[in-house]
Amino acid sequence: MNARTDLELVGLVKHYGDAVAVAGIDLKIAGGAYCCLLGPSGCGKTSTLRMIAGHELPTEGSVLLAGREITELSPAERGTAMMFQSYALFPHLTVLQNVAFSAQMKGVAKAEREAKAGQLLELVAMTPYAQRLPAALSGGQQQRVALARALMTQPRVLLLDEPLSALDPFLRIKMRAELQRWHRELGMTFVHVTHSQEEAMALADLVVVMNHGRIEQAGPAREVFERPRTEFVARFIGAHNVITTPGGKLAVRSDRCELSGGEASAGGLPVVVRAIEYQGNHVLVHLVQPGTTETADDDAPSAAWVASMPDAKFHQQPIAPGQQLSLHWTEADAHSLAA
Repeated sequence: MNARTDLELVGLVKHYGDAVAVAGIDLKIAGGAYCCLLGPSGCGKTSTLRMIAGHELPTEGSVLLAGREITELSPAERGTAMMFQSYALFPHLTVLQNVAFSAQMKGVAKAEREAKAGQLLELVAMTPYAQRLPAALSGGQQQRVALARALMTQPRVLLLDEPLSALDPFLRIKMRAELQRWHRELGMTFVHVTHSQEEAMALADLVVVMNHGRIEQAGPAREVFERPRTEFVARFIGAHNVITTPGGKLAVRSDRCELSGGEASAGGLPVVVRAIEYQGNHVLVHLVQPGTTETADDDAPSAAWVASMPDAKFHQQPIAPGQQLSLHWTEADAHSLAA
């Protein structure tokens, strides 16, 4: 990684009238990192990306790239390039012309700009489609063209706004592998906005979880998954149970929880099975406290906790909805959450 290309956000704030989109964040992204801004809709991640790109001006705070203040520079001046969620390709231009467009606007000679565009199309495996119009391309192909076009400006930082959200699940997995390859080959910083926990875990070496315009936790993907710092992170990342004890709240991974027979089993947390979900190689057992009644409230959780069991283990001793059990975990598998 090249420390000279660090991207730094300092006290970044964004208001839209009385609404606070970003509530003062500080973040340093090392040069060459793959960073995912992760969070639910309305958490401020896209506003943050747009301030990095120069498409929004911060209400307060600064954006620095390689130690240089870029907060008020135009998108073209700051050394970043943004790949939009909609891809925003020009429908009347060919693939090659779309990729070469920014160089054309700068007055680069046709032969030179098309040669560079051709190199980028080769990188994204789109050379055979150079003379097609965008309407003749699939969603995945359009995404590749949009990426090549963003790279035409030779940015230090590539910004990706939910780039996989419009793709079907199979293609999303394929394109995740492609994004990893491009990141590895290009060696530049990627900042990728997503609401998909799976996507962030698969791609990022720095995961930044946002909520209500603030950073709840930032760190390596494994650290965020294994040791969520707050209740929000534990619940949003998923695969964790949040359990309230006299000493505070604990997070315990669902695959580290064990179930045993109910009243005869001492020391566990009494639970009732609400539902069973078969997931192929594992089974999710949804659990609630005894006495919990069904609710029609769509915002209410369908279950308080989940235990994840290997498929073979579940079918050796099946569990049924309504069954009373005890939920157990080891002390080593639980960690305290910030208040």
